[in-house]
Amino acid sequence: MIPRYSRPEMTALWEPETRFSIWLEIETLAAEAMAKLGQVPKSVPKSLRAKAKFDVARIDEIEREVKHDVIAFLTNVAEYVGPDSRFVHQGMTSSDVLDTCFAVQLTRAADILLKDLDGLLAALKRRAFEHKDDITIGRSHGIHAEPTTFGLKLASAYAEFTRARERLVAARADVGTCAISGAVGTFANVDPRVEEYVAEKLGLKAEPVSTQVIPRDRHAMFFATLAVIASSIERLSIEIRHLQRSEVREAEEHFSVGQKGSSAMPHKRNPILTENLTGLARLVRAAVVPALENVALWHERDISHSAVERVQAPDTTIALDFALARLTGVIDKLVVYPDRMRANLDSNGGLVFSGTVLLALTEAGMAREDAYRVVQRNALPVWDKGGSFRDNLSKDPEVQKLLGKKQLDAAFDYSRHTRHVDTIFKRVFGSAKAPAKAKGKARK
Repeated sequence: MIPRYSRPEMTALWEPETRFSIWLEIETLAAEAMAKLGQVPKSVPKSLRAKAKFDVARIDEIEREVKHDVIAFLTNVAEYVGPDSRFVHQGMTSSDVLDTCFAVQLTRAADILLKDLDGLLAALKRRAFEHKDDITIGRSHGIHAEPTTFGLKLASAYAEFTRARERLVAARADVGTCAISGAVGTFANVDPRVEEYVAEKLGLKAEPVSTQVIPRDRHAMFFATLAVIASSIERLSIEIRHLQRSEVREAEEHFSVGQKGSSAMPHKRNPILTENLTGLARLVRAAVVPALENVALWHERDISHSAVERVQAPDTTIALDFALARLTGVIDKLVVYPDRMRANLDSNGGLVFSGTVLLALTEAGMAREDAYRVVQRNALPVWDKGGSFRDNLSKDPEVQKLLGKKQLDAAFDYSRHTRHVDTIFKRVFGSAKAPAKAKGKARK
């Protein structure tokens, strides 16, 4: 991933230095287990702990000749370790190192992403309580529907990313398996207890049955989970982009002092961060099909998955890490305009209450089809030419027979649409009361 969309901690996880360090730890742990079992001299793990090193440039040099990265690595390590190196990698195959290392990297990546999600959830919760009671228009098909609150919009996102977190925890557990089972996975030349030891030390589980590789359905589910998270990022980003449109302007990204929105039009304040997040979500989702195609390998192993994963894993996790951090910043500093929300809500002459008027008429005894007809004939002229929906209703003879001022007042009361906000907040957050840190004015 290019530096523009990278953050240091996740990027470092995929650097050659990190990868070779994990490889060396796997080989050392395997040697420790074999020494405990009496299968290699006890001096071997001691030599590895004391002497083993590697040089990335030297590994690359050797690989150019041998055309095999694990052999190049082992050759370079042997140059530091000396005679005991003949017992290193005893009974193992390259995939034992590669796949176990990959599991370590993916679980560490998941841990970083889980921290990212925690930060986003905290920001969403704070802003949701801040705007819990700020009435706004709900839209279906992009068209004004019925009133809701901006806090409920954010509570919906909070619930969605809570589910995302739960899925990532499960995907982390699923992908966190270790294989030290030798060629074709039969343990012919390495004791299963070696695998169990290495797995425990690395915080992994022993793969119940590997072939020569860890089954790639695990990885497919991991990357699919990242893709779903990316789609949730895009959903919230698109909501903000729509709300920032000039015709709407109910919320917008923070515009910093000195920031410029357009090289040609100085007045512009564009939703560049959330547009960027939409693009990054596309990149993360693009990893899913290759991950699914990696599941079907030939027999006990081929390496058609290898090139995919070498590109896919770093780029996807780095992009998602960046995207989650960026979205957290957007939510944390999001500028919200409750007055504009109310103005937009009132701009359609009260049409947002058509549903409650329909219910009022049916409750008063009118057949539903007749009630729909009456409401629609009073609503459509307001849609076409403006005016007051309520005024039209109050002059309609059929409405007058069934609904008086008190009934119309009730039908046009915003509180009907907000009366269960506390109930929803309790379902989402466990309480309808704002945490102490959530109180205060909106951040600008």
